[in-house]
Amino acid sequence: MSNKITPFNEPIYVTRPLMPDFDAYTEGLKEIWDSKWLSNGGKQHQILERELSAYLKAPYLSLFNNGTTALTVAIQALRLQGEVITTPFTFPATTHALAWNNITPVFCDIDKKTMTIDPTKIEELITSKTSAILGVHVYGIPCHVDAIQEIADRHGLRVIYDGAHSFGTEIDGKPIADFGDITMFSFHPTKLFHTSEGGALVCKDAHLKERIDLLKNFGIKNEFEVIMPGINGKMNELSALMGQHVLKIVDDERSKRRAIKELYAKELQSEGGIEVVVVADKVKDSQQYMVIRVEEEKYGSSRDAVYDSLRKYNVHARKYFYPLISDYPCYKQLPTAHNDSLLVSKKRSDEVLCLPLYGELSFEDVVMICNIIKDKH
Repeated sequence: MSNKITPFNEPIYVTRPLMPDFDAYTEGLKEIWDSKWLSNGGKQHQILERELSAYLKAPYLSLFNNGTTALTVAIQALRLQGEVITTPFTFPATTHALAWNNITPVFCDIDKKTMTIDPTKIEELITSKTSAILGVHVYGIPCHVDAIQEIADRHGLRVIYDGAHSFGTEIDGKPIADFGDITMFSFHPTKLFHTSEGGALVCKDAHLKERIDLLKNFGIKNEFEVIMPGINGKMNELSALMGQHVLKIVDDERSKRRAIKELYAKELQSEGGIEVVVVADKVKDSQQYMVIRVEEEKYGSSRDAVYDSLRKYNVHARKYFYPLISDYPCYKQLPTAHNDSLLVSKKRSDEVLCLPLYGELSFEDVVMICNIIKDKH
């Protein structure tokens, strides 16, 4: 460890929530207080749903109290059963949503470059029990959407996307939620856009949107009719108000993050064994994460060594995603959880590191973080 570099006085976390103007937010709170309407599709909920539909170019959008509930309802709304093919390289909620619907996850390996589910390995996993493909736009990097849809159409399968990282992502100008049957977005505080806690589902079918809205509200159709076994997944008014104010500043935050990522790339470009993960030219980056891959053979140290070194300097990077979902005790006994069929996933899980990224992070701090990575002593 070099004597030229000293630890940060305050922790540098992997991200920090985007906070709107306090006075503007509290002014909105007064309206909520006066209305005495805190949930059940109030005014703030209706406003945010309209604003997000316009921003995401999504004709049918339904707000939720969090992304996990939203994904669980999406699976229920499509009446999936049996088996669903998905990726082991993701956050636990992706797979847990399947398990909560009594569906068996079938793990498919990932693409070396995009780190999303590998479409060339999907068909060999399809059985008579398969009902859908659940892809994840990891770090906002889109799945191979055209290839996945072609496979799904050929076998009569549904397609769901976990778009937790992909707020604002587009492919050739086409919004990410245009692909598949349903896309889930997470509005957790760690995300670029947040509602303090929340999520949403986007679909292209008015009838499906109606079913989703029923499922997230106990299946209640009106005061006297309950027509399906739903749950309570509604977003409250305070979160919806937060979302309105965050949406006003999210583009500025995205611009700041873009500049920070460009500086990271510049500082690390000549560091052998450190690859900065980027999206394809045709893709609009969500700017959700700053991701690097540490190739131990070229760099001379492991990803874990980099992680530990940064932590000693009070920099809190994250090993997204380690370990693999297929290594969790609740899933490791599944037939497709064996590492010999998930070789790329295992390798990337041992290599990837998410570095701090948020608009308030100074350029000086970015340079310091890069110097820590470049200092192998």
